Order: sequence, then structure tokens, then C-alpha cells
Amino acid sequence: MATCPECGAVSAAPCGELFHRLLALDHSRREPWGSLHGIAVACYRLQHPASLDSRAFPLELLRTYVADGTEAAHRLTAHARRANSHLVRSRGRATTDGRVDTPDGFTVTIAEVAVDGGFPADGHPKRVRKWAEATLAAWQG
Repeated sequence: MATCPECGAVSAAPCGELFHRLLALDHSRREPWGSLHGIAVACYRLQHPASLDSRAFPLELLRTYVADGTEAAHRLTAHARRANSHLVRSRGRATTDGRVDTPDGFTVTIAEVAVDGGFPADGHPKRVRKWAEATLAAWQG
């Protein structure tokens, strides 16, 4: 077992490996994974600052998902694609040495969503929701 230096997850597999397993399930477009792809990516990126180039859209996506559900999050993502918003970069809170100031820890990480490393279908949407809520809460301080 190792502890992730970015999100604090304790897992036998590194977070990056777990994320790639989850992406493979997401891209299969099978349920329950496929419909939660954008939420999973937002959570992962916000919990792993090395992969975070902008926090604005992932935070907006999680706020929309937590407040209004999956369909509202899908509408927001579709609108962002149409607007080509990925070309607009909004940086996180810069510290005096230029780093992005990110939360110190998260109560739910990709390790909890993965369960045994396989991201079982049973309960997956509920685990992703808890992940989103925990990520959003940490960023809101």
C-alpha cells in the first residue's frame, strides 16, 4: 500500500493506474461508467494538481452535477464543447512561488471509488457522487 502525494489516497495501485482503468470503463460507453465520465475526470484532475491546467470548468461541472444531477452536467459539457471553451484557460489560485494552491486532503478519492481496483458497477454512481461532493467541499474550503 502506498499513499498518493497529491490526493492522499491509500491504495495498492497508484492513482494514475486506477484512473486509466476507470477511463477504459468510461470509454466503453457502458453503464454505469460511461455517463459519469466527465464527473470522474473533473474529480481526478481537481485532486491531482499535476494534471490540473484549469480549475474553473471542473469546479463548475461538479457544482452543476451535485446541485442539479447528471443530465444538467451533460448539458453543461455539451455547451462547453460547442463553445470550444477548452481554449480559454483559467488558472487556480496562484501562491507567491507560482504554484496552484490546492486543498490539503480529500475525504473520498479514486481509491474509494475503485473499491477493489475494478470499479464495480454495483454502487458506482453513488461512489462517484460522494467523490464529487468531497472534491467540491475540499475546494470550497
